[in-house]
Amino acid sequence: MQTYLLSQQFNTTSLAKNSSACPANATICNGTSCVLPEDNFNATLSVILSTVLTIMLALVMFSMGCNVEIKKFLGHVKRPWGIFVGFLCQFGIMPLVAFLLSLAFNVLPIQAVVVLIMGCCPGGTASNVIAYWVDGDMDLSISMTTCSTLLAMGMMPLCLFIYTKMWTDSNAIVLPYDSIGISLVALVVPVSFGIFVNHKWPSKAKIILKIGSIAGAILILLIAVVGGILYKGSWIISPKLWILGTIFPAAGYTLGFFLARLAGLSWHRCRTVSLETGMQNTQLCSTIVQLSFTPEQLELMFTFPLIYSIFQLLFALLILGGYRLYRRHRVKTKTDVEKTEAKEDSKSTSSHSKINGGFVSNETK
Repeated sequence: MQTYLLSQQFNTTSLAKNSSACPANATICNGTSCVLPEDNFNATLSVILSTVLTIMLALVMFSMGCNVEIKKFLGHVKRPWGIFVGFLCQFGIMPLVAFLLSLAFNVLPIQAVVVLIMGCCPGGTASNVIAYWVDGDMDLSISMTTCSTLLAMGMMPLCLFIYTKMWTDSNAIVLPYDSIGISLVALVVPVSFGIFVNHKWPSKAKIILKIGSIAGAILILLIAVVGGILYKGSWIISPKLWILGTIFPAAGYTLGFFLARLAGLSWHRCRTVSLETGMQNTQLCSTIVQLSFTPEQLELMFTFPLIYSIFQLLFALLILGGYRLYRRHRVKTKTDVEKTEAKEDSKSTSSHSKINGGFVSNETK
């Protein structure tokens, strides 16, 4: 389906003077805004950048796989408590939070539907990169992303059926199973190669991992910039959606962390579950929205996935920065404590030697 974008606001005074202020190729003209078909430049740029980003994503996931050990990965599969907690967060917490936020802010029905679609999407691959930087459990992160993408085939229709009944017919929402399948293949294949490389050549895998982690950070920033370039005219929407796009990912990160902690997971796994919960596959959400709704409806809802992706990235970077500061302070404090203890031991030894006529045992020399 052809992508439609919201154009820049037109001057209200010029509209009052001339009713033909909207461009000739506008498909919708409502008040001070118009919906225009995507121009050839955007279409060409989208194809080129999509190809480049897809290749980069495959390389990044290959490098992330280089940090996964087969035994630990299979251990998560055989004893899937961490994966189960992630499943509850992904398809339990996120759709419920989306439903409650839509009710609380009393948004339009069509806007509530796009918020719910976002809440029902599986985890995004960017979470694997951030999980690496916050010293998360990469084996759990990869397994959670893979399982949530696979389970999305059945869980997305179920969640949408449960939560969207009061706003729209769930049959009207088209789920792109081919896109979900492609996402799954794009994740599993490069990660599998990375796991194999780590098993055969662990020293080379560490080098690949360092390069890939840097490339992953660049990729995340590129995706944000590309979204801004391709959809620069799509930002005129309801303030409620901006607020929802801010609160929703923050709630996902927070609730995911606390549920993982209540489930008894270790701290590094709690960080992993938190990131996997809050970081959604926004590209999949955009695809579903474009396939399911008319241009008139897109005008009210199309930008929400972009807003969510911006704030989920912003909060993830804040989590990363906070963790790095905590880690630096903790290491510094630990070192200071060790130095203090060493000085105290030295003083006690010295005083002890004076009392005992200058004798110092061989153990303290």
